[in-house]
Formats: sequence, structure tokens, C-alpha cells
Amino acid sequence: MRIKGFGGIFWRTQDAQTLKNWYNEVLGISMGDWNGTIVKPDADNETIFSLFRQESEYFPKEQSVMLNFQVENMNEWLEHFNKLGVTLLKEPEVSEYGTFVWIADPEGRWIEIWEK
Repeated sequence: MRIKGFGGIFWRTQDAQTLKNWYNEVLGISMGDWNGTIVKPDADNETIFSLFRQESEYFPKEQSVMLNFQVENMNEWLEHFNKLGVTLLKEPEVSEYGTFVWIADPEGRWIEIWEK
């Protein structure tokens, strides 16, 4: 018996249409009439499941969950965000784990963008 992967990410919102539009324009995630989509990862995609201590400052303490999207070509994403006027929440970080940038959706949820 084993976990095959994540089956979904679900959260509540006050304005599903605004979020659907934002996620489509900013991240290219198009959602259907049922307010969702199916993301089929590439073979080299990795999904990280990680716990953070309550006092961690890696993302806002009032936010219990942070989304992380693995991408290709971080420079293209940075140009895309710049063209749309999407503000980076802090400077990009480069480490042995890859390159990371952070943005927020219209409801203030931090989103981590990661290039391995």
C-alpha cells in the first residue's frame, strides 16, 4: 500500500471567478465551469510534501498552506510576471535545491514558483 500522489488541492474563496481569471492569466491554469482543472505533471516533476514549524517565517504565519508550482525557464516566468505587473514578494533565491520566487494571488495567498 502506498500514496500515488496528490489527488487535489481544495480551498474556499469569496470570489471564484476573480481567482479563476487570475490563475489563468498569471499562471496559465485554465479552470472549467466546475471551478477546477486537472494538472498532469511531466515525468520529471516532483511533488514535495513538507511540514513547517508554526513559528517558521518561510511564508506568512496566518497562511496555513502555501502552493508551490514547479516550472521551466524561470527567466521567462519573471518576464511574464513583470509584463503583468505581478509583484515579487521577495528577491529570487538560488540554492542547491533550485531557483525560487514568490508571488501572491488576489486573496494574498503566497505562491512559490520553483525551477529545479
